[in-house]
This record gives sequence, structure tokens and C-alpha cells, in this order.
Amino acid sequence: MKKKRNFKRISTIWGENFDPSCPLSEYPRPQFQRESYLCLNGKWGFEVLNGENKVYEREIIVPYSPETMLSGVERETSKSETLHYFRKFAFPENFIKGRVLLHFGGVDQFARVVFNGTEVTSHADGYLPFSVDVTSLVQEENTLEVFVTDLTENSELPRGKQSSSPGGIWYTAQSGIWQTVWLESVPDSYIESIRLTPDIDKGELRIEIKKEGNPSYDEVRIISEKGGFDVSLQEDTAVIKIAEVKLWSPEEPFLYDLALSYGKDKVSSYFAMRKFSVERDKYGAMRFCLNNKQYFINGVLDQGYYPESLLTPPDDRAMIFDIRTAKKLGFNTIRKHIKIEPLRWYYHCDRTGLLVWQDLVNGGGIYSRMVTQVMGFLGMFTPDFNYKRFSRLNTEGREAFSRHLEGAAALLFNSPSVAVWTIFNEGWGQFDAGLFTSRLWQLDPTRPVDSTSGWIDQFTGDFKSLHIYYKRLRVPLVQDRAVAITEFGGYSLPLPTHTAFDSDFGYKKFRKQDLYALAVNRLYKSQLYPLISQGLCAAVYTQLTDVEEELNGIITYDRKVLKLDAIPAPPDSED
Repeated sequence: MKKKRNFKRISTIWGENFDPSCPLSEYPRPQFQRESYLCLNGKWGFEVLNGENKVYEREIIVPYSPETMLSGVERETSKSETLHYFRKFAFPENFIKGRVLLHFGGVDQFARVVFNGTEVTSHADGYLPFSVDVTSLVQEENTLEVFVTDLTENSELPRGKQSSSPGGIWYTAQSGIWQTVWLESVPDSYIESIRLTPDIDKGELRIEIKKEGNPSYDEVRIISEKGGFDVSLQEDTAVIKIAEVKLWSPEEPFLYDLALSYGKDKVSSYFAMRKFSVERDKYGAMRFCLNNKQYFINGVLDQGYYPESLLTPPDDRAMIFDIRTAKKLGFNTIRKHIKIEPLRWYYHCDRTGLLVWQDLVNGGGIYSRMVTQVMGFLGMFTPDFNYKRFSRLNTEGREAFSRHLEGAAALLFNSPSVAVWTIFNEGWGQFDAGLFTSRLWQLDPTRPVDSTSGWIDQFTGDFKSLHIYYKRLRVPLVQDRAVAITEFGGYSLPLPTHTAFDSDFGYKKFRKQDLYALAVNRLYKSQLYPLISQGLCAAVYTQLTDVEEELNGIITYDRKVLKLDAIPAPPDSED
């Protein structure tokens, strides 16, 4: 029987001023943008089916999950139910220039798409976008239908922190469409994707172009005013010399413009010249380096939840607020915890200047407390090829995670701010960490990898990654990997008028704001920063915002109170 939680209707300022007509209407893919854009967010028809029976019907506001306030539904989905979304629309005059592509930013978990009565695609990963060509089915008036099922932990698919029995560090499960639905029209021959790899050591940018269609031309023109180049290519790969290299960093987040044309197809983009690596310092310790210089990652954990909309931002400005506030607090990095964000979130990090320590999303069966908690806290080793112990017996589930890793690596490869990958967290659905580390290094050789964050270390990857709660902060002597404390702190300060539930969770609880601020200050000055000279290269405080019962955020869940003015600045360090 599920524990009853009494939800209090709190909201951010963006939720309070919400316009349901076409929310989150900004172009969803800033690093690969065309003029052609038709947003389908807003009011859709919505019904819930249990087998052949219709059990619920009303309008829903897309892209908010039916469990959320902003959806207008506020109804939980059971594993036996199918969500049926539907709407009619016509294309604006002169919109269609060739082919028509339908895009979904995120649908949780299993999606089946029907366009004008024909099933056009299906998708199984709640955190990654997908697209389909619907050109041959376009009519004067069009009907789009989406059928969704969501099994949460009863599926092996990536589910993140969602739980059908939420509480503590596990949150309200959501389902259905939760990111922007949109269309674009492209010429019959067009650029499908680009891959951008900067090389600051050589002062070069490598561009790989994937094209679609059967053109009579094969030339792509690439221009960057800031980069000082205007080149035409007949090959799908080019290495371009940058006239004057200006490096990107959190302190100076310089972005180069990029424009590509291929026949009638025109795409605008951007890139940055930066480099991430792990290297030995002069004392023999492994350090994270940005642009060939030692750089201490002073990060904060961020889960990207909102009280009125869960995983979906209530507004583009809400994402900007969180990112800018993190930087204002003194952090140079956000650890994006167990979530793939909408692409606009990464764009805001790129232009604001925040590194992103990016997690993949956990899946698998029901986790064993012995593995994920007891063994972790006791520091016990166990090999993760024991699929039964790690709730990974299901072959299809393991294959789904492999596809998730490959999809995430491709999706975020071009983002200048994404600096580090985390594959597994605290043993949740972990398996074959060594093999996945090697695979991720192959897919993305430009970024270090945190293979196993927290515990259940398999002695692979670029980091010895620690989570330290309840104990004094310490670092072990590690010769072959960099040492990172990827979670610590978690100090809780409940502010009752800004909480979503009556219960609260945190790793150390305070009732007065001045004592909370003093404790955080002491934690950094007395425990954390002295460890830098002992080899610590990165630290991630838990966390940026409160989430449901987890009240260890520096900002309240409704984003209305900042519990702390800033973290102490780290001491000056030698290069």
C-alpha cells in the first residue's frame, strides 16, 4: 500500500504567471537551428484507456505530464493504463518547403505516434528526443495522436529518481509527453546533423556533417564571422583552422557563431574552443584540467524538478534562473543528476559559463538495499557483472541502457559546457561499468568519465568518485585516478511555507537559517578546501534546490527563498 502524502500547492513565480496557450515555445534546439519551426505545445485532447475502456477524458496542456499542476489534469497514471493524446492542426501558409519532420523532446516511457491515421514511429526511452519524417502523410488538416505507457520501476527502461512509492530521495513519478512537440520543414536534401570537435592544441575545429536526400549538388558552405573562416566543402568532414583562438571557460564563456548552408537548407549553430582532460600535477596527483590548466571543479548537484511541473521547466526563464543563481552562489559546475535536460538548458549553461557534470539515467529492476546502501556505506567491493545482485537480469533492460548511453553521448557531444560523464550512481542498476567506460571513451574521447559515482567502485574511469555524508570529509591516496567528492553536504533547512510536503529529509538538519549558513561555511573552509592540496580535484555539494521532501537545497523548491548568500571562495591554487 502506497504511503499517503499530503501535497501542498506551492509554485514558482513562472508557474503562477503561466500562459497555457503555447508554453515553452522557444526554439528547442539552439545549437542546430532553422527558421522553420511550428510549436505544437498547448491544449491537446487527452484520455486515459484501461484496455478497451476509457476511464478519464479532458484537455491537457502539453508538454506537462498529467501528474503535474500545469497540465491541468493532476492525475496519477497506473501501469495498466495507456495515455492517449490527440490534436488537429493545419500548417501555416508557405510553411512546407520540402520534407516535414516531427520532433518530440521527451516522452516517458513507451511512445507510439500516429499521424493522420498511420503509425509513423515508436520510441522507448523517456529521457531522449526522437523524430520522424511525416512528409508523405501531410494533409490540409492533420491529426496527431500519441499513445503512451509508463511502468516506472516495473520497466527496465531509464526512470531516474521517479518512484511509484516516492519519499526521501525518490520523487513523484510522471508520465507522457514532458518536453516540446514541434515540426520543421526542410528541403528534400538537407543537413541531418553535425558533430563539432574543437582542438585547442592545434587551433582547429573538426566538423563532421551527415546529410539526407539525393541532391544534384554536394557542397556545404560553412561560415563563422568570429572564427574568421568561410569555406566550401565537398567532403563530409573538414578540419578548419581558427584564425585567433579564444578559449571558453566559466570565467569567459566565449562562443563562436557558425552558419551552414547546403543547397536551400540553412542551419545556424555555435561552438566553443575548450579542452577537458585529467592530468598529473607536479606532485603526482591526478587533476581535472580545463584548457590544459589545473581547474578545481566546485560544483552543486541539481535534479531539475519544479513543484508545479516536476521534470518539465515551467518556463525558459526558470532554467535561466537556476543556472545563474548557481553561478552567483560561487559554483562553477552543475552536476546534472539523473536527468537529461531539454537542449535549451545546456544552451543556457554554454552562454552563461557553467560546466556540466552530466549523469546518465538509471534503469533496471527493483534495487537491493544491501547493494545500493549497506555495501556502499561500508565500502564493500562486489563485481558488477553479477547481474542478479544488481537487478540487471533482464537482457532487454541492459540493451536499453546501452542505447541510452549511446543516445546521450550523441545528443550532448557538441555542447561546450558538458565536461564530464557519470555512468552509474550508487549502484542503481549498475552493470559492466568497465565495459561501458571503454565504450563511452570511444564514443566521446573529449571528456573524462566518472564510471561509478558514490560507491560500488570497479576501479575504472578517470575518477575515484566518493559520496560522503554523516562523516568528516577525507580523500584517499589514489595514484591512477583523480579524486572527486561527487556528493557531500546535504544540509537541510525546512522553510514550511515553501515546502511541498509536511515530511522532510536531509543529511543534517537545521531549524535556524543563521546556524545553517554558518555550518555550510565551516564545511567548506574547515573540511573541504584543505583537501585540495591533498589531491582533491572536484567537489559537488548536495544540492541546488529542495525537491519534494528532500529539503537540502540552497534554494527552496518554489525558488522564492535563497537560504545562503554564497559559498566561501576556494583558496588560490597553483597551476
